[in-house]
Amino acid sequence: MENQSGKSSGFKYRLFGDPIDCGEIDRIVAWFKNEPQFEHNTLINQFEMRWNEWLGRKFSIFCGSGSCASLLMYNVLLLSGRLKNKKVIVPATAWSTTVSPAIQLGFEPVMCDSDPETFGLDLKHLESLLLSHNPGVVMMSQVLGIPNRMDEILSLKKRYEFILLEDASSSLGSVRKGVKVGTFGDLASFSFHYGNQLTTIDGGMVSTDDPLYYHLLLMLRNNGSSEDLPPEVHEVLVRQYDIDDTETPVVFYEPGYNFKSTNLNAFIGLMQMEKVDWSINRRSDNYRHYLRNFANIRVQKADDPDATVSNLHFVILCKDRLERLAVERSLAEKQIETKIFSAGNLGRHPFWTHRYGHPKLANADRLFETGLLIPNCPTMVQGNIDFISEVVLQAIKR
Repeated sequence: MENQSGKSSGFKYRLFGDPIDCGEIDRIVAWFKNEPQFEHNTLINQFEMRWNEWLGRKFSIFCGSGSCASLLMYNVLLLSGRLKNKKVIVPATAWSTTVSPAIQLGFEPVMCDSDPETFGLDLKHLESLLLSHNPGVVMMSQVLGIPNRMDEILSLKKRYEFILLEDASSSLGSVRKGVKVGTFGDLASFSFHYGNQLTTIDGGMVSTDDPLYYHLLLMLRNNGSSEDLPPEVHEVLVRQYDIDDTETPVVFYEPGYNFKSTNLNAFIGLMQMEKVDWSINRRSDNYRHYLRNFANIRVQKADDPDATVSNLHFVILCKDRLERLAVERSLAEKQIETKIFSAGNLGRHPFWTHRYGHPKLANADRLFETGLLIPNCPTMVQGNIDFISEVVLQAIKR
């Protein structure tokens, strides 16, 4: 059971740890005492610049949540004039808000099955959908720290000429063949929800290298106005729409949202950046230790053996639902928190089925029916992982 603070009650080993430590809390209190400016301002710009340097992208905008970031990505494409059509391939294994903006904004989503190892897009099914639908967009989700098979996906992108959106919300910091997750897509989204690899309590980021997308993101985040645009871009709009800028200080050029965050959240984000690499490396080390312990069990795996896997939770695949229930009960008895992998197949959830029916997705069905999440927190040590692993292995033997 999880309360609203992100802390779980009754568990010694939790799926989400405490990402904000006592020292950071003291710094937040001190910041409050200095009568800070809370609204959207300079600290947000500093956080965005620091993020760009760390990630290796040209432009980023900080917003209220990862869900806001996902919605902004889809909306930018609608306004960009670059879509060849409104068909979009969406992943079966993801969070609901990876897919729901496509429904809300009038796209034509088609669901792709999941890779049985990475849990990303299944390459064979993806190419079949590309051939039959010729979509303008493909949305991929980097699932729980494990990157998709990116060499093949980027090759398909070049061949079929689609725009690639990348949901990196649960994989912040993973690196595949020297390339960070969040730099593969034309636009990429991140979540800073409590318990993720980096938290601002809640928040999100959209990153891109494209100036048109960036300028649209700036307007959409701030109610559709030009207030956050570079002066030269603002002037282009003033001339284009023949605006008397002296008489109308705020002009709304696009139908936008108030998705702005605050300096408080940015202050926390800047603090978290100081330890984000430590957190990522700890999660990756823990992931590899789990892999060794579960050498004879089906688990989520990266296709690059040298990848840095910023694993949010470790996923095991049980033989069937009964075995999963037995493992779940054994873990609960030892005060180890788990969750079934309900996001393993979004095509089994009512928000999808009552609109589009039940897709036949064999791999995603397996994840939905047998997948189980177990803890991977950066503060865990090898003894913790060995203990959790042994509980799982003994439950399976029985």
